[in-house]
Amino acid sequence: MKNSFFAAILLLLCFSFTAFQCDDDVPLTQGEELARLQDFKSEIEALANASVCNETSECKFIAFGSKPCGGPWSYLIYSTSIDVSALEAMVQDYNAKEQTYNQRWSVVSDCALAQQPSSVTCENNTCVAVY
Repeated sequence: MKNSFFAAILLLLCFSFTAFQCDDDVPLTQGEELARLQDFKSEIEALANASVCNETSECKFIAFGSKPCGGPWSYLIYSTSIDVSALEAMVQDYNAKEQTYNQRWSVVSDCALAQQPSSVTCENNTCVAVY
């Protein structure tokens, strides 16, 4: 009797662990993956937009995004008033994730190159791209 009771408890525990296991191994749908990318992109843009400048030497830009044909979608303008290392790491991570997304889902786009700013300038405490 004791053995069957313990066997029943053990079986119940096994079913519980199986029913409530973590779903980390479940692949994301294309829509879910795109939504995560868009959230991450918004987070990066918010950080860059929080930057302010007092002089042009504080303004920088970085290639942002990964087009399926290669190259960035755009250039992100920011100032050194924020944690530049964190921003650059986030952008690098985002670019790699978007490239993986493009390959996984066979995404296509035009193959036009994004125009890189010739310089950036500080106007009214905001970094502005010059083309």
